[in-house]
Amino acid sequence: MNANEVLAMYENLAGLTGQMAQAAKAGNWSDFEQLNIEAKVEARSAAGGVPALDGAKRLRKIDLLKQLMANDRAIRDITEPFDGQLDRALHAH
Repeated sequence: MNANEVLAMYENLAGLTGQMAQAAKAGNWSDFEQLNIEAKVEARSAAGGVPALDGAKRLRKIDLLKQLMANDRAIRDITEPFDGQLDRALHAH
């Protein structure tokens, strides 16, 4: 994987997770699940590791990672309360 491929992967993941956050906000769980599958497939390309980046490409990667983390937080803000409710409901019976 070269530097351009690394950035393309992170850009795709940032886009997918942004769409996942929007789907979660809308309660569109079928789209959310499909996007989650696509994100997992995209992330697999990094399983073998990615090369270190420098200069402007490194800064772009950092920006994309910040976007990914913000998207993850937005998704968790929506899904974690639901997960807790589900867990409580399952243990109550």
